[in-house]
Amino acid sequence: MDKQFARRVQAVVDNIRQVVVARPEVIRMSLLGLLCEGHILLDDFPGVGKTLLAKALAQSLEANFKRIQFTPDLLPTDITGSSVYNPKDGGFKFVPGPIFANIVLADEINRSSPRTQAALLEAMGEGNVTFDGVAYPLPRPFFVVATRNLSETHGTFPLPQSQLDRFLLSFGIGYPGIDEEVEILERHEHGGRTLAPVLAADDVAGMQALVYKVEVARPVKEYIASVVAATRSSDSIATGVSPRGAVFLQRAAQARAAMEARDFVTPDDVKAVSHAVLRHRIQPRSATATSPDRCIDEVLNTVTVPL
Repeated sequence: MDKQFARRVQAVVDNIRQVVVARPEVIRMSLLGLLCEGHILLDDFPGVGKTLLAKALAQSLEANFKRIQFTPDLLPTDITGSSVYNPKDGGFKFVPGPIFANIVLADEINRSSPRTQAALLEAMGEGNVTFDGVAYPLPRPFFVVATRNLSETHGTFPLPQSQLDRFLLSFGIGYPGIDEEVEILERHEHGGRTLAPVLAADDVAGMQALVYKVEVARPVKEYIASVVAATRSSDSIATGVSPRGAVFLQRAAQARAAMEARDFVTPDDVKAVSHAVLRHRIQPRSATATSPDRCIDEVLNTVTVPL
C-alpha cells in the first residue's frame, strides 16, 4: 500500500484536531467510515462535540456540508427534496433536498418518525434518491454522520434494526478529562475557527478505491465469518450479525490496514474495528446485565485467531 494513503489520513486527523478535542482514534474511526463508503452513527450525550466533528471533517476535505435537524414533524421530502411548480412552462421541477451533499449531518435522528428515518435508507444504501420514478444520483463522496443522544428518551423513536444495519460504524466521543476540558475552554475563549482543507473530493474518491485493493487472505475471511457466526450462536446475544455486517467488518478491516500503510488485512485489524462495526447490530438477551461491548469481547475471546 502506498504510504501516501497513510500520510493523507494523518493530515486529516491532525487538521481536525485543531478544533476537535477528542481521542485520535475517534477521529480516525470517523475518517475510516468515509473511506469505506459507509456511514456512521455517533451515540453519545449532548454537547460532547458530535456536530463539531462532522463539520471539521467536511472542512478538512473541501466537501459540501449540510445539516438536517430531525424533529417529530420532519417529512421525508424535507430530506430528499420535492417538486415545485414552474409557472413559465406549467410543469413541475424537482428541487433537491439537503441530502444532496458530500457530508450530511443527520442530527438527533431518533427524534423523527420511522417513516422519515426511512427516507435515508435508499440514499445510504444506493447512493441516489428516487422521486416520481426518476433516480437522482447523490454527489461523490457521500457520507452520512447521524447522531443519537443517549440521555434523551422523551419524544424519541427507536431506530429500526434495518436502519441501524445500514450504518457501517457506531461509536461515541465520550466526556473529556480535566486537561481536555481546559483545552476546550481555551480554544473557545475567543471564538471558534474555520479549518483549511487538506484533501479534495477527488483525493477521497481515489482513497476509497484503494481500500478495495487491500487483500484479505482466506484464513482472515474465515476468522471474520467465525466471529459473525459466534454472535448468532452466543447465549448472551438474542440477535446476531447479518451477512451485511460481515461484509462491513471486512471492509472496515481493509480500510484500517490501508490507514496503517499495509496492503493486507491481519486479524488485529478485524479486532480493532469489531466493536464499532458490530455493537449496533447485536441485541443482548439481557440489556441490564450485558452490554453489546461485553458480548463482543466474549465472542472475540472465544473465536480462535488464525496464525
